[in-house]
Amino acid sequence: MKNIHTLISDIYKLVETKQVPDDVDIEECIEAFGEGVKRLMRHEFTQKRDDSRKLRMSNIGRSDRFLWNVWNDVEKMDDMQGHTYVKFLYGHLIEEMLLFLTRAAGHEVTDEQKKCEVNGISGSMDCKIDGIVTDVKSVSTYGFRKFKDGSLAFDDPFGYVSQIKGYSRSEGQTQYGWLAMDKQNGHLTYLMYDDEDTQAPVYEKIGYDIGERIDHIKAMVEQPEPPKHCYQPKEDGKSGNMKLDTGCSYCSYKKKCWPNVRAFAYSSGPRYLTEVFNEPKVPEIEI
Repeated sequence: MKNIHTLISDIYKLVETKQVPDDVDIEECIEAFGEGVKRLMRHEFTQKRDDSRKLRMSNIGRSDRFLWNVWNDVEKMDDMQGHTYVKFLYGHLIEEMLLFLTRAAGHEVTDEQKKCEVNGISGSMDCKIDGIVTDVKSVSTYGFRKFKDGSLAFDDPFGYVSQIKGYSRSEGQTQYGWLAMDKQNGHLTYLMYDDEDTQAPVYEKIGYDIGERIDHIKAMVEQPEPPKHCYQPKEDGKSGNMKLDTGCSYCSYKKKCWPNVRAFAYSSGPRYLTEVFNEPKVPEIEI
């Protein structure tokens, strides 16, 4: 019997052989995929985004200072460029493809975009696959490793764990997982955590009560002063310079938290330096 534990092997078998299980209506799967892509494009290009919620399920896992900045309308950088929006759109399209492959491989997809709420904080889950609350992710090769080896909970700057714990709590479940794809190489994996598995190596990171986390956030953002910095700068190799942690590099509030930060255009992408003792031999980018 197919279940979440056979999902990846079943998808690989499907794409290798093109043989759809006898109990799957492939035309129905194709129609669902087409409707999903149409819904995505309508949302992106015909509907105005009017979400006034400052705290929502998708951001409760972010650091306290980030959420304090959001709640208190701290000025942020508008540094999203066209190629970044294309990357996000590409990711959403991949996620629709993964749900198509899941259905076509004979697995059950339910509760797409179901509304969830915990202690007044609301959001919409991606779906359930074979009854398990699931987020579908397209990630870089580096990010994929954390889903593949199960270490996500130890390095989770975007708060994926808290987000899905909220959905799971709303549904009265303790198990939840991520269907992830390495968008560069096409590799797939499914990572599942269980809040009741006290022997799991990640339990120390995932065993907290999400309701208590939400109550803490709601009280914290009302405080007059921001919490401490989310991350501290770290050494930039052997240059003697100090750079922002990855979690800060992707944050729109980095200029407010680190007023003296400077950006340099390295071939691997922008690098944000808080202290410059040796001037980089690459162009500086205006922040």
